[in-house]
Amino acid sequence: MKYIYCSILLAMLAASPLTVNADNETGYLSEVDLRNLKIDKQNREVALAMVFDLGRLKLPTQQTVAFIPVLVSRDGSRETAFPPVVVDGKTRNRIYLRARQLRSVDLPPYHDGSAQTVIRRHNGSGQSYDYRASLPFEAWMLGGRIELREQVSGCANCLKATGVRSLPDSEKALAPFVPVYHVDRVMPEPEPVKRRAESRVARLQFPQGSYKIVPDFRDNRAELDAVSGSVELVKNDADITITGIHIVGYASPEGSEAHNLVLSENRAKALVDYIHRRNDIPSELLHVAWKGEDWDGFVSAMRRMSDLPGHTRVMELIGRYADKHDYCEAQIRKLLSPETYRRLLAEVYPALRRNEYRIEYNVRNFNIEEARRQIETRPEMLSLAEMYAVADACGEGTDGHRKAILTAARIYPDKVAAVVNAALMEMKRGDVAEAIRMLQAFPDGDASEVQNALGVAYARQGAYDKAVECLRRAKDAGSATAAENLKQVLGAMQNL
Repeated sequence: MKYIYCSILLAMLAASPLTVNADNETGYLSEVDLRNLKIDKQNREVALAMVFDLGRLKLPTQQTVAFIPVLVSRDGSRETAFPPVVVDGKTRNRIYLRARQLRSVDLPPYHDGSAQTVIRRHNGSGQSYDYRASLPFEAWMLGGRIELREQVSGCANCLKATGVRSLPDSEKALAPFVPVYHVDRVMPEPEPVKRRAESRVARLQFPQGSYKIVPDFRDNRAELDAVSGSVELVKNDADITITGIHIVGYASPEGSEAHNLVLSENRAKALVDYIHRRNDIPSELLHVAWKGEDWDGFVSAMRRMSDLPGHTRVMELIGRYADKHDYCEAQIRKLLSPETYRRLLAEVYPALRRNEYRIEYNVRNFNIEEARRQIETRPEMLSLAEMYAVADACGEGTDGHRKAILTAARIYPDKVAAVVNAALMEMKRGDVAEAIRMLQAFPDGDASEVQNALGVAYARQGAYDKAVECLRRAKDAGSATAAENLKQVLGAMQNL
């Protein structure tokens, strides 16, 4: 598909005022009628088409006239000519034909092959020429105009007259394409029930092989206080209703896998019992699970200990015996020196003996005044719709509006509406780079709304190739808005 900046079809042009400057001689622009003028900017060419009607032209037999279409820049500093149309009087045409055979004879002007055509004028008869020519497009041509100039020559090829005739409305045909991009505000998904969760780790210290919680053992007192405190904070919040507390137990790899699975179960149940008694949480809200040996945690810890003697061999063993944990742990114990193995027992394994817990709860809905206070203190308690209600109440363009929109994007970085709306706001403020940063960070890069917004941001930055790539993705995903934005970008690229 060709993208056409503009195509102007003009009706027959009335004779335009003629400017003549050559010793009181008269030119012939006023005797030539131009019909069906059409100027097309297509891809990388400017095409000019028109019909020269010579029916009213009375050209003396000794004269020749060259009609030269010229494209002039908006400020007049640059110009380039299309091939001219040359019209000869009877005698001058004979001289031209003779000169073509006798190389010693000077050719009349524009008879050297540079003209689009050379026409012999038969005065008093109807003659016309269907003119079509094109020039390679350059950016300076945008906003320019087409002038039709003439050069009249007499005998001995002397210049008799010149003239200029502006072609009406030609500058409109060469007007720069002005893209109009659209990024619509994305409405947030409804959240009838605001479900929230807080996940934490209780790194309780257990003696090797034990599952009994000893509050005064090592750092257990601080860990237990942190668990109880986080539960009480949620339990005593009048805006919150606890729906469940989930505890998962883990063990370290030393010992048999079967034994450690039971150990992780008992350690998780011990924490459940502690929360039930200490925080007075109903049993039906407490849920327990156990995972046994935490080999994922062990691998992560080993990656951070590249200086450990035998590190490479240990990692090879883990990869080779991924499904034979007992055998793998035994081989690691044999491989490492007693000193190095004690380092694992002291620095790595204790952190693997842990309980992870997640407190799940529902949050009540807030009116606008409550939401205004919450967004300053605990914005995570608000839904996107509540945050946008605060933003709208502040009024677009205000500091409060921007703060609420940016807070929404920070609290909900994985929500399309939060990120796209924040990026749209930043684009309106002129900070395109920040909008691009936000959109690039979105985890689901294939979301059509995100790709559409990112494409528009790239286009505003002038990175048209990236814009086309993003908008095509969004278009292929079914976005009609992206399809229209893609047309706008391709149009803007024709200005270059």
